[in-house]
Amino acid sequence: MRDDIPVTSPVQTLIDLASELPPVTVERAVNDADKRDLVDPEALRTALDIHLGEPGVRPLRRLLDRLTFRLSDSDLEIYFRPIATAAQLSAPQSKQRVNGFEVDFFWPDLGLVVETDGLRYHRTPSAQARDALRDRTHVIAGMTPLRFTHYEIRYEPHTVRTDLAATAAMLQHRSRV
Repeated sequence: MRDDIPVTSPVQTLIDLASELPPVTVERAVNDADKRDLVDPEALRTALDIHLGEPGVRPLRRLLDRLTFRLSDSDLEIYFRPIATAAQLSAPQSKQRVNGFEVDFFWPDLGLVVETDGLRYHRTPSAQARDALRDRTHVIAGMTPLRFTHYEIRYEPHTVRTDLAATAAMLQHRSRV
């Protein structure tokens, strides 16, 4: 009880959410819990062992898979990951510093940097100038930067997937030559 209101632990709350809500919503909740220092993914994985048999444990374990789960700063990044998987790209590194910039997604074996551009951080002239500088810096370093907008990721995922797959194929071919 807190102020006469019944509450559950962050772990129990996430288990309960996982039994009722779609995976993308649960992933947002896990990211928020981590940002608020309520529970990190590793501690959550461990805590699930105590709750075996509860309805939300199995979907939460699937979500927290060590090979595929990554913390995200935005919903757009959460929506992008399955598109990259559908394009048959390996799991990217995320939130890495590349050429002095923090990038959304990075495939070092391909030299591919992907930025997911939501309107909140990419609509002002100064933000656009920073984005242009960032892209030029990556190109000068021999890398391939790609940018996808919120609209493309949410409403044209097939086009994003096709462009990603074509770019990856081109980069793989280039590395063999």
